[in-house]
Amino acid sequence: MSMYGRDPWGGPLEICHDSATDDDRSRNMDLDRAALSRTLDETQQSWLLAGPGEQGRKKKRYVDLGCLLVSRKLFLWTVGVLVAVAALAGIAAGIAAAIPRHQPPAPPLDQYTIALREALMFFNAQKSGKLPKHNNVSWRGDSCLKDGRSDQSFRRDLSGGYYDGGDAVKFNFPAAFSMTLLSWSVIEYSAKYEAAGELGHVRDTIKWGADYLLKTFNSTADTIDRLVAQVGSAAMSPGSTLPNDQYCWMKPELIDYPRPVVECHSCSDLAGEIAAALAAASIVFKDNRAYSHKLLRGATTVWKFADDRGRRASYSPRGSDAAKFYNSTRYYDEYVWAGSWMYLATGNSSYLQRVTDPKLAKQAGAFSAGKDYGVFSWDNKLPGAQVLLSRLRLFLSPGYPYEEMLRTFHNQTSIIMCSYLPVFRSFNRTKGGLIQLNHGMPQPLQYVANAAFLASVFSDYLEAADTPGWYCGPHFYSVEVLRSFARTQMEYILGKNPLKMSYVVGYGKHYPKHVHHRGASIPKKGGYRGCREGLHWRDSKKPNPHIIHGAMVAGPDRHDGFKDVRRNRNYTEATLAGNAGLVAALVALSGEGHGLDKNSMFSAVPPMFPTPPPPPAPWKP
Repeated sequence: MSMYGRDPWGGPLEICHDSATDDDRSRNMDLDRAALSRTLDETQQSWLLAGPGEQGRKKKRYVDLGCLLVSRKLFLWTVGVLVAVAALAGIAAGIAAAIPRHQPPAPPLDQYTIALREALMFFNAQKSGKLPKHNNVSWRGDSCLKDGRSDQSFRRDLSGGYYDGGDAVKFNFPAAFSMTLLSWSVIEYSAKYEAAGELGHVRDTIKWGADYLLKTFNSTADTIDRLVAQVGSAAMSPGSTLPNDQYCWMKPELIDYPRPVVECHSCSDLAGEIAAALAAASIVFKDNRAYSHKLLRGATTVWKFADDRGRRASYSPRGSDAAKFYNSTRYYDEYVWAGSWMYLATGNSSYLQRVTDPKLAKQAGAFSAGKDYGVFSWDNKLPGAQVLLSRLRLFLSPGYPYEEMLRTFHNQTSIIMCSYLPVFRSFNRTKGGLIQLNHGMPQPLQYVANAAFLASVFSDYLEAADTPGWYCGPHFYSVEVLRSFARTQMEYILGKNPLKMSYVVGYGKHYPKHVHHRGASIPKKGGYRGCREGLHWRDSKKPNPHIIHGAMVAGPDRHDGFKDVRRNRNYTEATLAGNAGLVAALVALSGEGHGLDKNSMFSAVPPMFPTPPPPPAPWKP
């Protein structure tokens, strides 16, 4: 009897009566056990898995990917496709990178940014001492390297710093104010300076001035008893033929006459301004801890000197050079101004207590209504201090015991801003629209630029504090009204005036060509070398052989008239203080939006937790 079934090896399976002997079965069993116990190789496994009729075909190979068994042919084909795609993508990327890109052109710079770049160049032209290689004024060179050491009574290095204007005198009072104002503008608008590509330039400008100011006193000492007020002389006695910075007209690089050093032992105004300049600069350079600390230590030392009751006097006594060119009318405004900067630079509340003392505010003229009230200048710092302290109130709100005086300063700032508006007629205007902040006196533009800066920065404070405007009596005015005032005044300076003349040299097509400036008026080569020989160029009607880029001249008269005459400094001389205000106003108006840095000003001020006011007196029946 037999049965047929499927043989696992592919053939018929026959089950029949087994006639084998016991020995044969024993051998077969031994053989079967050995075969079953041996591990099958890959080929044998494929035989076991093969279906009917698959024996004898070509063996199909696989790739074991660990969790997946893939046909070798499919695996190689997939890898090849991926490599080809990657190669094509790389070629395409290379071709795309090689094709020149047609990006849309950058938007044109606004007029304020263009003028800003010019205005900063003026400070390069005014540098004294050993000039840096990147000064970028080809007709200027090293000058007055022996300042200080050549004075037998002084004998210390005073090289460096800036010449004040067209002559070669270094007046430290307006120079320090210029550095304070530039530092203020950088603290507020560093992003705008960076967008204009001028942040490094303006920082270098401030450092050049601050380094020189540190030389004007013993900045490493804790206490001092004197300050340098001036280097050089512009005194002109009748009939005198002694060479000095007024009698001679020669290039600064060729000066060989004595340059005296003027010191003061009682000069609170000068010391206060130097303290303000160094304190403000220490905030600008807070990223350089060592230098910032050096500036702040110097500021602390000179502030002590300024606040010494035994030394309270003006730096400009009657009959001095300073009284003739930069006479200081009081020194209490410097206390408020410098004390504000000292507080912002140190966070020491004793300075804030000092500047919010009502008695000091009264002495500084905060409650008067004189003709110069609200006119910010190198002589009157109170309007700037009031705006600065308004900032403190708007953003930090210190509360009791400072709130009452800070609110008063804020209200006074609002009144100053109202006085700038034409509707109130606090100041006259020329027919061309220029505000007469100095009441029709010569050299008006420096006051106009300062006012434009204050108006711009205060409007930016309001906007940053989510305040849409301010009140002038019962009437509300938007911040845009203030900006409009600032823009119209700066547009006048830049050429939108009856003469169609830009009063910033190098800006526009029509600007002054006979600037009152010794270095710019004498050729670099072939010029006159003697003390008085350069007068030929001073009195010449020919344009200056050198363009002093960025110089804002003194400006027109009260009838919008202007005389482009080198000898008349009231029209054609440019000064440090004037250009500092110009730069500050231009950067405030440049770009889009207010661009204000709300926090850098308070980087040294600790968190403020207002002290609660004292409880009321106990009730008595």
